[in-house]
Amino acid sequence: MSPDVTPALSLAGRGLLAAGALAAGAALGAVAERTFMRSVGSTNFGDSGLGALRGDIHLVSTADGTLLHVEVDEAPDAPDDLTIVFAHGYALSLDSWHYQRLALRGRARLVFYDQRSHGRSSRADFDTHHVDQLGTDLGEVIDAIAPTGPLILVGHSMGGMTVMALADQRPELFSERVFGVALIATTAGGLDSGELGLPVGVGRLFHRLGPPVAAALASWSPLIDRLRWQDTDLGLMLTRMYSFGSTATEQASRFVASMVAATPVDVVAEFLPALQEHDKRRALPVFERVELLVVVGEDDRLTPRSLSDEIIARVPGAEYVIIPDSGHMVTLEKPDAVDASLLDLLARVRRDIGDDGADAAV
Repeated sequence: MSPDVTPALSLAGRGLLAAGALAAGAALGAVAERTFMRSVGSTNFGDSGLGALRGDIHLVSTADGTLLHVEVDEAPDAPDDLTIVFAHGYALSLDSWHYQRLALRGRARLVFYDQRSHGRSSRADFDTHHVDQLGTDLGEVIDAIAPTGPLILVGHSMGGMTVMALADQRPELFSERVFGVALIATTAGGLDSGELGLPVGVGRLFHRLGPPVAAALASWSPLIDRLRWQDTDLGLMLTRMYSFGSTATEQASRFVASMVAATPVDVVAEFLPALQEHDKRRALPVFERVELLVVVGEDDRLTPRSLSDEIIARVPGAEYVIIPDSGHMVTLEKPDAVDASLLDLLARVRRDIGDDGADAAV
């Protein structure tokens, strides 16, 4: 396609992108941000410091040669060798854990990584863009960066699916080394059954249309990458609607937009069918072996509370935290509540591994 886009084609393209954003189902916020928010991908988030935290950098080469960007925050004064590994969500990056990283630094060894084709990790082949591969990647990060010692695994959205995929592939790890798991704003399956906060039946229609429309967007990715929308009100509205449950700060909205804008639109499209096909209900009994924490924003439109309810119903005894006035990006919207739950999980794990200094450390 010629870089000289006529006004009529530009208008048609804008309409298709808008329709694609709405039709993308669980990718609604992501596709909208990737297309409409391209021009506000600023790294200036005021005094919040969002996205500014860095750790010791490592590169983990997976079996297929993809290089995963990993950052480690060591904790030399922590009372044991406990490692907490964080897996981020769809079209985000490890920077999305900003507040949790601040809250847990020094209390345990922290490992953050960018999922394949996201953030600073290298671009992978399109046929590896599925949840089972992400589970394998998580296992390879653990093997390379935390090969020994007790573990806690924390996953948000697609990152929670990643943890479930690992549990399905390597259940023995959850008997031998994983003592705690936190699943935040995620699902074990059935993502395509949600209504996305839209009228009955409309959300499901968008789920069905999402993959083909997203694929069409992906075929136009060079054009989309060149476009800079001057009017971003719709993008901000969709971000706040589908990422947050209450009134989000402008910095938080732009921070989410910047992460999504950095994710290639074809990567967004390629992962969408995998998220809709994800079903790891059979792996949930594995989590009965560990301290399980499930967190959901009460107003989450992308992975609604009903999906977390199902996880709780299938894993008796799990800790369930429903955070009011919050949506899918609950980790950024209500960080104090999420951080308090993670600190409680850490205390329970320390108790389970017999650390007498748990109370002092937490």
